[in-house]
Amino acid sequence: MRSSLFILPLTAGVLAAQTPGTADTTRRAALPVLSVAVPPAGTLVAVTNATIITASHGTIEHGTIIIRNGKIAAVGKDLAVPAGAQVIDGTGKFVMPGIIDEHSHSSGEAINEGTRSVTAQVRMQDVLREDAIGLYRELAGGVTTLNILHGSANTIGGQNAVVKIRWGLPVDSMLFAGAPPGIKFALGENVRQTNGPQIPGRPQRYPRTRMGVEELLRESFTRAREYQAEWKAYDESKRSLKKGEAEPIPPRRDLQLDALVEVLEGKRLVHAHSYRSDEILMLLKVAKDFGFRIASLQHVLEGYKVADEIAAAGTGASTFADNWAYKLEAFDAVPFNAALMAERGVNVTINSDSDERARRLYQEAAKAMKYGGASEETAIRMITLNAATQLGIEKMTGSIDVGKDADLAIFNGHPFAPASRVEMTLIDGRVFFDRNKAPTLENLIEQLKHRPRANTTSEGAQ
Repeated sequence: MRSSLFILPLTAGVLAAQTPGTADTTRRAALPVLSVAVPPAGTLVAVTNATIITASHGTIEHGTIIIRNGKIAAVGKDLAVPAGAQVIDGTGKFVMPGIIDEHSHSSGEAINEGTRSVTAQVRMQDVLREDAIGLYRELAGGVTTLNILHGSANTIGGQNAVVKIRWGLPVDSMLFAGAPPGIKFALGENVRQTNGPQIPGRPQRYPRTRMGVEELLRESFTRAREYQAEWKAYDESKRSLKKGEAEPIPPRRDLQLDALVEVLEGKRLVHAHSYRSDEILMLLKVAKDFGFRIASLQHVLEGYKVADEIAAAGTGASTFADNWAYKLEAFDAVPFNAALMAERGVNVTINSDSDERARRLYQEAAKAMKYGGASEETAIRMITLNAATQLGIEKMTGSIDVGKDADLAIFNGHPFAPASRVEMTLIDGRVFFDRNKAPTLENLIEQLKHRPRANTTSEGAQ
């Protein structure tokens, strides 16, 4: 177990202000230490007198949430606060489910294993960092859960990691227990490596065309079927083994094909980077032909063109609110994409794909109301319950309901109001972010006002 304090670095501006020389060590010691205490367990907590946006059954005015052992035990009006509970006064505050970012690369020390077209054997959970500063900033934006994806350099990339931002705890504590495993697929320019300079003398990697991408998908799952059949035959041979008969020899274990067999068997969810409508239809057809489902299409900027087909496949869409024109295949992107797909029955989420956007996803979701006229509840679900559904964790989080994890974001105003900001973020009932105690710029300035001034006449000062 780590220390109870998690140290944050001072801002670059503060460090730059120090005078170099032999007095530096003394001056550094005089600076305040910025630290965030690991919060106590949310054994018994009550959030009282708040406006509760449930994301599942409307909004409750002047409501109370009772939390026991990290789970929501009760939610409603006129609830008695249990004796001994930690009380969070929600007067004038708005509480919503913790925000879920359905497409993140935060915390990863590596993103792409770009050397091969198929790298289903690599895992994001092996390269996570619990001290990535972006994580703390995302907590300050009300984000509690991340779908940390492999990059988009491969037709079939690596395995994802669904995490909760339990800042300050050991990295293994971040993994979301019970979340179905997933994998990243990708289509388009990134896979074909046509959006960057070609290096002289370096051979081009297959596939180079869109028809090559489809062929590689079909070839990979054909191999996975054959591998699956070999193991089924082996298991059957073991079951029917008679006394005195020799043990059958197991097939050679292949970690890459193991992951693809899990996809075929519905045990591993597919999250697919995509842009163009023709490629989206191609992937949906490949999945249908091999008997599996695409859990979510990521980016899916032309999804509005084929929304009926996406909905019919039971596939979710995780898109940007209004981001386009950054590459050729994003040319036909429109800000109405999320609302149009939602109107056609697609489960839609708004994601970040960015440490910067991730800390203001509540503002990104609000854009679905401006562009396309999505309702407030629909927009809220795009960063909460819908995202939980796409990740297969909707029974555990994504809405404020009894029995679910107490993952909450507490705002000083309505989450969609331009001036609102997050005051507290709770995960499993534990306060992992509290603006009043956090090393924010405002709090840092207050600390610096009261620190001793450096003696510029000290020996060695320049």
